[in-house]
Amino acid sequence: MPITRRRLITISAALALLPAVARAAPQTSKHWTGQALGARASIRIDHPDSEAIAARVMAEIDRLEDILSLYRADSALSRLNRQSHLAEPPFELLECLSLASAVNHASGGRFDPTVQPLWTLWAEAAVRGGRPDPEAIAAAKALVGWHKVELDTAKIALRPGMALTLNGIGQGYVADRVAALLEAEGLTDILIDTGEFRALGGSPEGGEWPVRLEASGSVGLRQRALATSSPLGTTFDAAGRQGHILDPASGTPAPAIWRALSISAPTAAVADALSTTACLLKDIDQVELLVELFPGARVEAADRW
Repeated sequence: MPITRRRLITISAALALLPAVARAAPQTSKHWTGQALGARASIRIDHPDSEAIAARVMAEIDRLEDILSLYRADSALSRLNRQSHLAEPPFELLECLSLASAVNHASGGRFDPTVQPLWTLWAEAAVRGGRPDPEAIAAAKALVGWHKVELDTAKIALRPGMALTLNGIGQGYVADRVAALLEAEGLTDILIDTGEFRALGGSPEGGEWPVRLEASGSVGLRQRALATSSPLGTTFDAAGRQGHILDPASGTPAPAIWRALSISAPTAAVADALSTTACLLKDIDQVELLVELFPGARVEAADRW
């Protein structure tokens, strides 16, 4: 059965690992459900060594959450936001932020992990049933700007009041790390879904993994990743007009130009970041120009309102 984006939205950060089964070996099945990066996650494996594989994958997700999650108070990212500095940051946080930096540069600053103060402002206003006033938006915008972040192997430093978010790249990065773990064990024919799709090899039944797009049609994945972003997929208001993807330049939600944008790339982190950034661009030519800066990336679908 094709995997639909609507199903993905329903189960949020679901993780489905389906390795090729050794035909002569007895099959065992493992099913796990829990949390990953603040969303529901599940693992479904059919493999002779499913119990051990699932345990290793769960341990890796848990380890990455201790580094990247805003939903864990003592994660490396949460400590950085709380203290404005982090000495000897974990490699994974540096790698993820370095990828984010590359997309920030290529997009002229549109992709910016420092928008967390703006996101918090809009989320808190939504709880009150309103929207932030212009003065509050201006104050939060003053805390935004990737150029204000100091990033090297010795430390990460933020200016007082700044905070980072990995929304828009973190789920893709986790998919890539899980893929690396499984590939190192020699596993192939796997589809990983952490909110973004990452394929190792193709479908065990033969051919590519069929992933149905939200707009229309489908994409076949083999040894590449796919991410879809919908500006109004999550909103701050009951009317569904204030989307969750924020423009760091204006401090407000991205204009409702795109219903959904799907981009594929060799890695899920890059596909994730590019699809998020594309929602802030006005036309398909701008989207294509951005995507062309990243080798192997391409626009799979762009559905306008």
